[in-house]
Amino acid sequence: MSSILLKIENNIGFITLNRPEVFNSFNREMALLMQDTLDQCTKDDNVRAIVITGSGKAFCAGQDLKEVTTPELMPGFRKILEEHYNPIIQKIRTIEKPVVGAVNGVAAGAGANIALACDIVVASENAAFIQAFSKIGLVPDSAGTFFLPRLIGFQKAMALMMLGDKVSSAEALQMAMIYKVFTPETFEAEVSKLASTLAAMPTKALGLTKRLLNESMTNNLEQQLALESKLQIEASSTNDYNEGVTAFVEKRIPEFKGN
Repeated sequence: MSSILLKIENNIGFITLNRPEVFNSFNREMALLMQDTLDQCTKDDNVRAIVITGSGKAFCAGQDLKEVTTPELMPGFRKILEEHYNPIIQKIRTIEKPVVGAVNGVAAGAGANIALACDIVVASENAAFIQAFSKIGLVPDSAGTFFLPRLIGFQKAMALMMLGDKVSSAEALQMAMIYKVFTPETFEAEVSKLASTLAAMPTKALGLTKRLLNESMTNNLEQQLALESKLQIEASSTNDYNEGVTAFVEKRIPEFKGN
């Protein structure tokens, strides 16, 4: 069975990391397939929201250590980062559609940082986040050093990355690392409900909002104001803007088409 599963349903692309026997850890084949699947969701106009989750008990344990400890399989860390994880992170951040990280279980190492790169992160009560790199003498990658301190602050991020503490979903919620936590019994239903809400919204406007927040990481105030003006003009030219205004005037629920 494929290491990455894709199900498109009700304008949602459900991407499932599917190597449960190794806690959905990535090898080269899986990483390249993940990139292809993200590209497929990007190009498919029927997909207006994306969910990334894991099969079995884990979300993702990061890199498959068997691959890096088996000489004939070892692709080298340069290739692992430049051809596997960095492109995955870049695709998640640049897809102008909402991406939900649905963390069903443990997310460790690169797996944790792939989750945190998503636009909205929700977790099961069974989930946990671990910056596991220091445990084996490595440094955090997959943009963890970019996103985590921006989410929870420099001091807290430094401690979690140096100590490799296991952070429960409840703790992650408390420190604003993630958006919401659901019970295991309601997790799938709540994720589908959230994704359905996003898929029914004005996709173009959500994508432009995502672009604005991405650029805000490095822009100064003047640059950000200019970009807001530019993208607001772009948003105001969409069919969904016309529908939203018309529905407001007519006092009805808008029917957005994503364009």
